[in-house]
Amino acid sequence: MQRREAAAMTRADPFRASEISRRNARLFGRMLDPAEVVCALRQDRVVLAWQPVMRPGAPQRPAFHEALMRLRLPCGDIVAPGRFLPPLGEGPIARALDRHVLGLALRALRDDPALRVSVNAAPASLACPRWLSALASGLAAAGPLVAERLIVEVTEHAPLPAASRMPAPLASARAAGMCLALDDFGAGHTAFRHLRDWRFDIIKVAGCFARGVDRCPDNQVLFRTLSGLARHFEAMIVAEGVEAAAEAAWLEDAGIDALQGYHVARPVLGSPGQGSAGTEGAVARQAG
Repeated sequence: MQRREAAAMTRADPFRASEISRRNARLFGRMLDPAEVVCALRQDRVVLAWQPVMRPGAPQRPAFHEALMRLRLPCGDIVAPGRFLPPLGEGPIARALDRHVLGLALRALRDDPALRVSVNAAPASLACPRWLSALASGLAAAGPLVAERLIVEVTEHAPLPAASRMPAPLASARAAGMCLALDDFGAGHTAFRHLRDWRFDIIKVAGCFARGVDRCPDNQVLFRTLSGLARHFEAMIVAEGVEAAAEAAWLEDAGIDALQGYHVARPVLGSPGQGSAGTEGAVARQAG
């Protein structure tokens, strides 16, 4: 989770990319060169890990799965985004990755009618004609009801455009049932007007507020405040970064709609719901 947050922060601020790239390389291994990412895209080695988002009291039926981007090295190692996203900034390779992940998620939705999936997209992708074209063509190819099972998570680590400038393909997808989620709420750039104007269907409260929430009065007040805002706008509330049973218990008692984190369910490589595919760390060597 910390590596994912570092990657998102760097994408939002490209001028810090080299600094964070060096730090990530020390902590997690060599930072991949952008050329290696391009090669992985061309060779179809950008894959998905699926992390269930669970409703309290319903452990057998996820509310949805988040599609998490991973890169498979030629040797078979699986690399998390913290080792390849930071140097990319908001450039064309990052946009190509968003399009690729969207395509993989739409394919999974087409193949499994019971699946509900969320994919991440930077605010820049929401205004990118090629990403919007991939969304429109992918939904058309997958079938008329697939939009109702697709969630697009917009990261809060970059400024959002005004909702009045929402591109027509995105508005059409929402009208067809696609949900919009605000990711990492409370840890980034989102202004209160975005909650009012964008009317997100799901708000995912940043993991820094769930961490130690059972014993930290400050986190409890902040979490209740953020979740109260979400409820006012009739959005489903997801607590991210739930890593301990005590945190999960407090959040459940507080009436949070769904939980996500390693305590709840770890990401799984392969197909969602197929535990035999293996959790991350059990497949090859976890390189990121």
